[in-house]
Amino acid sequence: MNKTLLLNRNFINFGIPAVLMGILILLMNSPFYNGNDTLSLAISADLLITIPLVYFLLIRKSQIPKTTVVPMMVIGLLIGTYFLPKENQLYLTLFKNWVLPLIELSIITIVIIKVRKATKTYQKLKNISPDFYDTLKNVCAEILPQKLVLPFATEVAVLYYGFIHWKKRELGPNEFTYHKKSGTPALLGALILIIAIETIAFHFLLAQWNTTVAWVLTLLSLYTGFQFMGFAKALSQRPISIEDQTLTLRYSIMNETQLPFSTIKSITLSKKGLPKNKLNRSLSPLGDLESHNVIIHLKEENTLTGLYGIKKKFKTISFHIDNADEFVKKTESNLP
Repeated sequence: MNKTLLLNRNFINFGIPAVLMGILILLMNSPFYNGNDTLSLAISADLLITIPLVYFLLIRKSQIPKTTVVPMMVIGLLIGTYFLPKENQLYLTLFKNWVLPLIELSIITIVIIKVRKATKTYQKLKNISPDFYDTLKNVCAEILPQKLVLPFATEVAVLYYGFIHWKKRELGPNEFTYHKKSGTPALLGALILIIAIETIAFHFLLAQWNTTVAWVLTLLSLYTGFQFMGFAKALSQRPISIEDQTLTLRYSIMNETQLPFSTIKSITLSKKGLPKNKLNRSLSPLGDLESHNVIIHLKEENTLTGLYGIKKKFKTISFHIDNADEFVKKTESNLP
């Protein structure tokens, strides 16, 4: 019954704006539209303001995030750009160049403020430093559509770890590093260096053919390099931790999972390679390029969450940890 009501409510929430947009599309394609500037202004205002406002009023008391009004504006902008004649898109252009960037900046500002507030609250309650990425995901879940939470949080985290947060993280008594004795930082550093060299070489090569393409690919390559820098910095900021009832495995912001102690069948010190099996996973996304020294076997399947929310099932997981002996001893002491 509740599911049916929810479906009906969502049909109304999204159906009414869709019908209004459909009416405007018919109007723009009808003989009644003659390119009049006043009528173009009215249509632009309906697409960018009226329909998003109607949508907001429909969802204001629902669980749908209020920030979904922004995608509704973007849809209106795309419809206007496609159906309005170019000479009548003045107001759409003004909105795209001035208003939309301000809205995007406002959303990012709100996220940052909420993350800072949540972090301070958590720190007061627990008297420990919370994980920024976990806090960021929780905050984003409150204000963004579910499918956008992990992609948005990942991009913000890359910038945060790569360029903002450089302070050394003090480890708690039940936290363990995994990057100091592994070759991952050196490997990521080498990848960043290769990207930098290749970007310069390809830029000059492509510029002889097409300058625009050369700059687009150069910017994409630079952004990829910035991402690897964020991944590398996050290695030291997101340790593996033993908590009350759970073992939390992290690998930068690239992979993570939570293992309730009740689901752990065994934990062993081993560098032996795992058989090729879809339920055998490495915590490191680098796979065989990085060695491991700990293997955990589970009683049941669990989920490894990777970049942008990509999920993989596993029942056995291998990973490297710097102080492996102490880690295994503490983990075993928590097993039922």
